[in-house]
Amino acid sequence: MVDPFKMPQFEVPAEMRDLANKSVEQAKRAFDSFMGATQQAAGNLQGSAQKAQENSVKATREVVGYAEQNVKAALDHAQSLVRAKGFDEVMKLQSEFMRTQMAAMQDQMKTMGKAMQETAQAASGKPAAAKPAATKPAAAKPSATKPSATKPAATKSKR
Repeated sequence: MVDPFKMPQFEVPAEMRDLANKSVEQAKRAFDSFMGATQQAAGNLQGSAQKAQENSVKATREVVGYAEQNVKAALDHAQSLVRAKGFDEVMKLQSEFMRTQMAAMQDQMKTMGKAMQETAQAASGKPAAAKPAATKPAAAKPSATKPSATKPAATKSKR
């Protein structure tokens, strides 16, 4: 009698088994390659994010430092104004305060702009260009001395 539940016997040809085996091996290699690239990309992203975070913390500390400097300068200025003996002295103190605060603000903005640029470059994974770093200190020194000497004269002549 024939068993209805018995599976028929057939054999897979050797060529088919070899082809299937090669396909599975190729899929494994492709998957391994994909996982390697994914892990490398995740590592790069982590490094960029970490650098951006470090730059953000640095920038926050600088902003707090600038705020502290500016508040101290304002309080010192207020104390000087209270001690002033006449309107002329008040105007002189106010003029000096505004000049020094504008110079300080200009320096602070330059520093913060540079920090923001570095943060953006770190986040994008691009190295900082050597040319802007070389020109900024050279440009900062002359502009710090020349404008402060010429601005008060221009400001006084306009008033």
